[in-house]
Amino acid sequence: MTDLHYATGVDLSPAQLYALLTLRVDVFVVEQECPYPELDGRDLLPDTGHVWYEQDGELLGYLRLLREPVGWRIGRVCTAKQARGTGLGARLMAAAMTHIGDAPAVLDAQTYATDFYARFGFAPIGAPFDEDGIEHITMRRP
Repeated sequence: MTDLHYATGVDLSPAQLYALLTLRVDVFVVEQECPYPELDGRDLLPDTGHVWYEQDGELLGYLRLLREPVGWRIGRVCTAKQARGTGLGARLMAAAMTHIGDAPAVLDAQTYATDFYARFGFAPIGAPFDEDGIEHITMRRP
């Protein structure tokens, strides 16, 4: 059984923040070989939301919600290797959708994942673009 967690930036404990950042770096920087500045100064803001699942104290999946002038930005969506293919990513997105309600939202998806995000009402806008050597596309949910 996995446990769902939500915290704002100011409510994260140091140990929670460390675990979340470790998973993000493991997936995006190490595994996907994208050396980029993962620490962007937004994680500890009071209106930044962090959604994650863990099991027996082990972090399995995570995403971040950033408050934007016209809604929300969903980002840093990732799952640990051992949790992939289990539906955990969909559970994370469902939890995020519950949190943001009917507010508009935007995300930058890796293009292979557009069908996944479309299940949550997101549609591509604009042309695909390269981000750190991986093709992405902006998707919006009105």
